[in-house]
Amino acid sequence: MSKVKAKKHSPFIDMTAMSDVTVLLLTFFMSTATFLPKEPIRVTAPASVMEIKIPDANLLTILVKPDGLVYLNLDRPNDKLAVLDLISKSYSNLTFTDQQRAAFLNQPSIGVPIKNLPEFLDKLPVDQDDFLKGSGVPTDSLNNELADWVKFATQVNPDLKIAIKADQDTPYPKVSNIINTLQDLKQNRFNLITTLRGMPEGY
Repeated sequence: MSKVKAKKHSPFIDMTAMSDVTVLLLTFFMSTATFLPKEPIRVTAPASVMEIKIPDANLLTILVKPDGLVYLNLDRPNDKLAVLDLISKSYSNLTFTDQQRAAFLNQPSIGVPIKNLPEFLDKLPVDQDDFLKGSGVPTDSLNNELADWVKFATQVNPDLKIAIKADQDTPYPKVSNIINTLQDLKQNRFNLITTLRGMPEGY
């Protein structure tokens, strides 16, 4: 007597639950991710074997181009507006409209002389980016506006951390000038941002 073979049916797997979990995970990672602020210049940091984590928030970053131009990034919006108010009080005949304050809040980088700041903030975002590339915060001994920005930023937020990110081709005297400015302000604790490389053989 021949055996009756049962028909084979391909298995059915309901993937609805898996899709829901994937969407939830994606939403979670997107909502908790920390996005890097847009930088006005491209800086290739030098390599180092030291591995010390830079804070993700509460940070003032000083960017230094190879030609010595300096830019600042403040990551806390409330700090930025408070610092702008102190700048306005410190520099006579310098006031900012509500539109200029909003533009300053949306602009991640500080990189123009203070006297040019109102004109800069009135520009369109595309024009601001072009203007930043050839500008920078003055750091010379006769007009060291970097010192004012750092002084007011640390005054507004005493817990602010400072990091210097200089290009690998930036001459050391340019970086040394930044460090001297920080030390003159009694800001002796700061980080130097580098890229990580492997430990040399023999260590």
